[in-house]
Amino acid sequence: MRFRYSVEKTKSNKRPVKKAVVYTQTEHGIARADVDEEAAYIVERLSSAGYETYIVGGAVRDLILGKKPKDFDIVSAASPNQIKKLFRMARVIGNRFRLVHVLVHEKTFEVATFRSIREGLTGNAFGTIEEDVLRRDFSINALFYDPCEQLVVDYVGGMEDIRRKQIRPLISLKTIFVDDPVRMIRAVKYAAATGFSLPANLRLKIHQQSKLLSNVSHSRLTEEILKIIHSPGAGRIVESLEEFGLYQYLQPNASIRLKENAEFRNKYFQTLSSLNQDAADTGENLGGLVKDFLELVVDWEGETLETYKQAFTQARRFVMPMNPPRFDLDRAVKTICRSHGLLVKRALLSDRRSGQ
Repeated sequence: MRFRYSVEKTKSNKRPVKKAVVYTQTEHGIARADVDEEAAYIVERLSSAGYETYIVGGAVRDLILGKKPKDFDIVSAASPNQIKKLFRMARVIGNRFRLVHVLVHEKTFEVATFRSIREGLTGNAFGTIEEDVLRRDFSINALFYDPCEQLVVDYVGGMEDIRRKQIRPLISLKTIFVDDPVRMIRAVKYAAATGFSLPANLRLKIHQQSKLLSNVSHSRLTEEILKIIHSPGAGRIVESLEEFGLYQYLQPNASIRLKENAEFRNKYFQTLSSLNQDAADTGENLGGLVKDFLELVVDWEGETLETYKQAFTQARRFVMPMNPPRFDLDRAVKTICRSHGLLVKRALLSDRRSGQ
């Protein structure tokens, strides 16, 4: 085990202050073979150019837990323009806080610059790693991994929390959900996905402030539910969200039926649990949100195109306020139709014309 220090000034002199614990490979146990080679290449390229760079967040958490992550987020001391100059296939995105999407071998990686806290947690100024870590929601998501040196840098005790199997917030409970209500969904999702426990005070705060989710934009809620249906154990995650009273803000129509119909509840969770986390497109898993509902309300003995229209309309209404891409919902409904022996060869023309 190593330590990272920084120098702080006092009235009389300068003194080194321990800031982070640095874990070696034998201590953190990450298997280098589980690290995406393209992500490692991006880190190496930026590090070689003199910019401190790491894989960060959920990918590091999963690697420590022996899981192979689907997504690898990267954070660096390099500015967006500096990042873009180092990679031929890169583009800067975002208006307030700019990020860079780097394309390597047909894979896209999001590379962010360390963010400052001098403008508060919602500010958009660039900063240092020591500031950036304080902006992260939970300690288990605030670990930095260097695949080149195979080191994990821990400023907040995240490794110990992983060993203790607990979800610990880094932001004050007074503001963590007021600043961003979606953090409630993430806290419950992380606990369900890892089997970790949520502290009693965090659970209480979620119950007290769950109504804040009613003010979250439909686009953000859509983003969260799409992440969930592509996560391992989606059924377990949704069941936990429902127990906490949060699923009603993501899928209110489903939540009502889950409370009223025990048979539907069992089938719904089973369907979500069977989803393929490695599905090539969103449409494949989106069907998991509507399949059991459509089985109840659609006349599957009708004419093919009319049955498809009915199923598509019912599915779109059922997932509101979620607003998935029409193409993905179309694929989901067509797949369910095929399971009933109905082959739909064309889309719903009225929707295509209206752009819905």
